[in-house]
Amino acid sequence: MKVKQSLVLVIGFVCMFGVSVYAQETPQTSAPVAPQSPGIDVQGIKTYLLGPGDVLDIRVFGQPELSSTVAVDGDGNLSSLPFLEAPIKAKCRSEKDVQKDITAAYAKFINNPQVSVRISERNSRQPATVFGAVRQATRVEMKRKVRLNELMAVSGGFTERAAGTIQILHTEPLMCPEPGEEAEATPIDGTKIPLQIIKISELRAGLPDANPFIRPGDYVLVTEAEPVYVTGAVLSPGGLYLRDQLMLSRALAMVGGARKEAKLNDVRIYRQVPGSANQEVIHVDVTAIKKNLKPDFLLQAYDVIEVSEAGMFSSSRIGSTLVGALTGGITGAISTTGTYLPSRIIY
Repeated sequence: MKVKQSLVLVIGFVCMFGVSVYAQETPQTSAPVAPQSPGIDVQGIKTYLLGPGDVLDIRVFGQPELSSTVAVDGDGNLSSLPFLEAPIKAKCRSEKDVQKDITAAYAKFINNPQVSVRISERNSRQPATVFGAVRQATRVEMKRKVRLNELMAVSGGFTERAAGTIQILHTEPLMCPEPGEEAEATPIDGTKIPLQIIKISELRAGLPDANPFIRPGDYVLVTEAEPVYVTGAVLSPGGLYLRDQLMLSRALAMVGGARKEAKLNDVRIYRQVPGSANQEVIHVDVTAIKKNLKPDFLLQAYDVIEVSEAGMFSSSRIGSTLVGALTGGITGAISTTGTYLPSRIIY
């Protein structure tokens, strides 16, 4: 169920991103999406293999009537070369391989033909798109094999809103699979679009499986964290981004910790009931967690953590209450340990 929800979310982001890109291409915008990254595209281009849509500039020395500019057709062939009835296979081959076949074909009519083949347009690979919690949403032209960490570098790296996972949505089958990649070349079922999830922590750690090659046409979404909220008797009430495995004790530490009058043995967590407008209230004893008497509590997105204040005569406040009573009466006691009103929200 979670995978289906994640897939729907990614497709929604893809649609939203497409609308955004269209808007960014109009004159009213000031921050267009970077169309490509030259530094990542030109390296390793000598190993480029042809595909449908690529355009070749073919020249036959001394035979201008045989020279032409030809596109690779949808079947992956050169089917419109002058005076050649049989098509020349081009898909998943280099221009040198195609040059040899064209030379052999024209050798039947011309003595020792001199043929040159040059790729004038590389159109067979769709760009990969990176968006989400990155510095710059980016399209990268896939003229060679590109790994995930290269795309992240081109997009400027992660923002503070990165949730901790990267979702890779494959929209096109692998065109020219190498040995062991045959499964990735099978046609993609529109109802079962492949989705790969990578942990940012594993990518940063340099784990090989967390740095896969990105296919042409892939959508790479760096998921944005959802919030949790901390209120009440803490030093800096506010919202926090929910990253992987955020525990209650860590969340409290991130807002500066609890105030001295906090009632830590009964911290309340308000959590939305799935499919309902109601909330459930979860009571957590943080004091017991600190003493390792109970396990820490795992937070979920949109949890509201309320740290209430202990009573004036509770064990945690009796000292300040007595001091206030001795120095300024009961009014002073209340003002000394009174309710804390948050003045700012930090995100």
